[in-house]
Amino acid sequence: MKSIELFAGIGGIALATEWAGIETVAFCEQNTFCQKVLAKNFPDKPIYDDVCTLTKETLIKDGVITHDGTIDIISGGYPCQPFSLAGKQRGEADERYLWGEFFRLVQEIRPTWVVGENVYGHVNNGLSVVVNDLEEEGYEVRAIVLPAADVGAPHKRERVFVVARHPDCQPVVQEDSTTRPIGSERETWQSVTWKHWREFSELHWSVPEPGICRVDDGIAKGVDRDRLIALGNAVVPQQIYPVFKMIANY
Repeated sequence: MKSIELFAGIGGIALATEWAGIETVAFCEQNTFCQKVLAKNFPDKPIYDDVCTLTKETLIKDGVITHDGTIDIISGGYPCQPFSLAGKQRGEADERYLWGEFFRLVQEIRPTWVVGENVYGHVNNGLSVVVNDLEEEGYEVRAIVLPAADVGAPHKRERVFVVARHPDCQPVVQEDSTTRPIGSERETWQSVTWKHWREFSELHWSVPEPGICRVDDGIAKGVDRDRLIALGNAVVPQQIYPVFKMIANY
C-alpha cells in the first residue's frame, strides 16, 4: 500500500506507516527545518512545499501516483492552531485553517483511505465539518480520541484521529485456504478497540532512561527553537500506528 502525507512535519505519521508496512511515497511540508529532517530520514521521496498549489496533475506528472490518479491513503495532521485550546479557537476564520486544502486533494485524488490528526480542541471546533465533508464524498468516517498516555507515553497529549474509508474498495481475507469477502463495516475496520491500541503500541514504544537513577531530566536545554517546535507539532507515531496497522490488515 502507498500513502501521501500532507502537513508532514518531521514525519511522525510516515514512521507509523512504515511500521505497518505501508510506503509513504511523497510529503507536503512548508517548514524548512522539517523538510531537512524528512529528506534525511526518507531519502528520494519528493517533498512539496505548498499544499495550496499541490494538485493531482502535479503528482501524476512527477510519477508519485498512477496515471488514473489513485493512491491508497492520504494522511496528515492539518494545522491545529485554529482549534487548539491554547489559542483563540477561531476555526475557519483563522488564516491558518487548511482543512479545505486537505479536502480539495481528497476530492481530486479520491484515495481509498483518509487519515487525519488534530488536537483535542478540534472535537468541538471544526470536526463536524471534516466528518460532513468526507461523508458527502461517500466516505465512511469514524473519529477517535486517544491520549498518548493510553499507549504508554509519560504524558497525556490527547489527539483526535479521523479515519475514513471509501466503500468502493472491497478487500478479501484468507481463511482456511479459501478467499471470502470481508464482513460488514461494523465487524471490521470500525471495530478498533482499546485492546488493539495497546497491543499494537507495545511493539513500538520505549522511553529512554536518564543517566542519573530515579531522575527524569526532561528535554535537553540544548534543544534549539526549530527542533522544539518540530517536536511539539509532531504526531506521536505510537498513537497513530494502530490506525495504519488496522488498514494494512484490512
